[in-house]
Amino acid sequence: MRKTKPKKRILLPDPKFHKSSVTQFVNNLMLQGKKSIAYSIFYDAIDMVGEKMKDSEQAPLEIWEKALENITPQVEVKSRRVGGANFQVPTEVRPERKVSLAMKNLIIYARKRSGHSMAEKLAAEIIAAYNSEGAAFKRKEDMHKMAEANKAFAHFRF
Repeated sequence: MRKTKPKKRILLPDPKFHKSSVTQFVNNLMLQGKKSIAYSIFYDAIDMVGEKMKDSEQAPLEIWEKALENITPQVEVKSRRVGGANFQVPTEVRPERKVSLAMKNLIIYARKRSGHSMAEKLAAEIIAAYNSEGAAFKRKEDMHKMAEANKAFAHFRF
C-alpha cells in the first residue's frame, strides 16, 4: 500500500446496553443514515428474542452474542492468480473482519427472510443462528467447506 492505513475509529457504546458491538451492528443495519430507526429495529428484535426465548435462562443480548459467535467464519477463500490460473486460496480471517462478516451476514439473510417487519425478520434470524441453523449459519458452513476443499492450494498463501 502506498498510503498509510487509516486510523481506527472509536465507536461510542449504544444508549441501552452500553456496548460498542451493538453500535457496530446498528451501523451495519442502518440504511440512508437513519440511525434512530436502525436502533429501534434492533431493540425491537432483541425484545422479540427475549419473548420467544423465555424458557432460556440467558438474557436476549447474550443470545444475540452467541448467535453472532455461531455464524462467525474462521477461514475464507481468496482468489489468487498463479501462472495464468486462478486458485481459491484458503486464508484465516482477521479478528475485526470475522465480527464484521458475521454481522453483515446476519443482516443480509434477515432482510431476505419472509416476514412483516424488519425487527421480526431479524429476531427470527438471530434465533436461528443461536440454534446453529438458518441461512447465515449455512453461509459460514459453506465458507468452511470451500476452504476445506481448496486446502491443497494453501501453499499459495500471500
